[in-house]
Amino acid sequence: MSRSPSFSVKPELSIKPDPESLKRWVHAFCIMRFDLEQGQLLEECYPPGCLSQEEEIEVSFNSFPDSVSQHHNRASIHDCIFFFRFRRPKNNTEEVDGVRYLYGYVFNRQRHDERLKRGGEQKSVVILSHTPYSSVFRPLLQIIGPLYFDVGNKAIEHIAGYVSMWPAPVPGKLMELPIGNAMLKVNLPPAHSLPLENGVLYEESASSMAPLLPTNQSVPQGLFHDADLFGIYRGLLLQLWTLWELLLIGEPILIIAPTPPQCSEAVACLVSLVAPLFCSVDFRPYFTIHDPGFARLNSLREGDTFPPMVLGVTNLFFLKALRNMPHVVSVGTPAPNSNRVALTSRSAGRISGKAEGLGVQQLSLRRFSPTNLLNAVKLRRDGPLCLMTEHKEAVWTTYSAITKPDTSILNRLIDAGMSPRVEESMSVVNNEILRRHFLELTTNFLAPFGPYFQVNAPSDGSSPYVTPPALPSFGADEFLSNLSARGVGKFLSKRMKSNWPDLYRRFLRGPNFNPWFQRRRAVAEQEQRRLWKLARMKTDMRQITSHMNELEAVDSFNAIEKYISDEVKSRESGGGADSEATFQKLKKDLQAVFSVLPSDMQELLLSNPQRASLLQNPSELQ
Repeated sequence: MSRSPSFSVKPELSIKPDPESLKRWVHAFCIMRFDLEQGQLLEECYPPGCLSQEEEIEVSFNSFPDSVSQHHNRASIHDCIFFFRFRRPKNNTEEVDGVRYLYGYVFNRQRHDERLKRGGEQKSVVILSHTPYSSVFRPLLQIIGPLYFDVGNKAIEHIAGYVSMWPAPVPGKLMELPIGNAMLKVNLPPAHSLPLENGVLYEESASSMAPLLPTNQSVPQGLFHDADLFGIYRGLLLQLWTLWELLLIGEPILIIAPTPPQCSEAVACLVSLVAPLFCSVDFRPYFTIHDPGFARLNSLREGDTFPPMVLGVTNLFFLKALRNMPHVVSVGTPAPNSNRVALTSRSAGRISGKAEGLGVQQLSLRRFSPTNLLNAVKLRRDGPLCLMTEHKEAVWTTYSAITKPDTSILNRLIDAGMSPRVEESMSVVNNEILRRHFLELTTNFLAPFGPYFQVNAPSDGSSPYVTPPALPSFGADEFLSNLSARGVGKFLSKRMKSNWPDLYRRFLRGPNFNPWFQRRRAVAEQEQRRLWKLARMKTDMRQITSHMNELEAVDSFNAIEKYISDEVKSRESGGGADSEATFQKLKKDLQAVFSVLPSDMQELLLSNPQRASLLQNPSELQ
């Protein structure tokens, strides 16, 4: 996708960016230049001074295709788009606020020109953000990348001005974001798939766990909903169920591809497979040997356990350096005239050119052949190091998957190899088929945990001031025992082998379970508090107090007094718009309970001036 031909920078229409508003979407815009003598250099950063020295180094090394994966043809200009993710240095103050990672979206241009020094130049335009809004930043790169190379640095401030005028992001919603004379219409990933903002829950829906499927498939249920799953994994479709399990249980995976666009898209696709599960595995869409984490991984000895992560790489050196990585996936098809060049995904395809790939009919899904078996045996015997001489699409793992490939889903996919336009439209259809299936698979897998998030609302006629019942307690052994006796339901039992309890056992021990479970519990508790607060606002306490004995009345009085204290603190800290109404309702309920207490107890309570001010004119309610 190229920028709109009519898009231009008009100085008289330039908008001065608002730094605080800009930060809601973008941490920084960077221009990186690759110098053959000095290496990667930060040429421009906007807003200035927002990156630490360590972050500048991280961004500089991640903003260029690895030397092994660069395009080596004679084209005068070669553009590509990819993205990376890195952990912020621990001494960065923002990490205290819960911002642990930065995402970098890159528009890289390699320009070959014999008139220039050393025959060409290479630059990258980078958008840095705290959030993985690929559906926003990729099309934004399509505008800002070419625009920068047309008009220079003034393009950055111009685009920043438009972005700072955007409304605040609303996770899970369709947003219209004006950019010049264009309009980006994007679906943001849902709140339950995003990291906690400053350690606080987004407004998450308590029903996002429910085993229900959306009717509108364009609505994302997790991260990277727009990633081209079919386009990247079309040569490995039978392996998708194995990869789904590996990510579900948090196994370390190395993904190697000819170029950064391919490997970053492959990692994004893999993360998207486990929606609506919140993914706690550390994923790196484009990982280089310069990453601070590489030295630690490289120092692991045989027998040591790799941390749970998904690494997307292009440098073949990783095959030797991380030779003990238990699961290796090779994706992508190099272009015919180059050993390792940029494949295009649906997102970056309009810039890089048409991808070459295997059609579904070539996957041998419907027939067995001895040649296919021999090739598979040879690939397994040679191992990932065979990629040093020739790139092949393959998965190397000793893991035995429990979930069986659903050939009925694969048979519905359309082979779309006729033309780039038809290819893209059919890829959209195929992606929807695959995504819906894996969404249904994950949702059914998580469904047995549903009772642990069951909220309780006060029953009609009961006091909303009694202590709400606690959510059901969870124990792994008891859960597995009950599930084994009950079964997993028709959907999963048809698609999994008889040892399916092992998958749940691995999931409970893996890195994804506890963060997801605790977060879902927090959302359920939040929802339960909302329901009980709503009941307190609607309940007529005068009717309930008429049936209370003295002990119940005292307990209710103490409970209401505590809620009033909490509401006063909330009002002092800014509170919500309904804070005053809530306070007045609590005050009336306190008076209603006070009116049925024995007279000697009333006198004792009124001896406290602060309490007496809340109980003024209780006779009005009698």
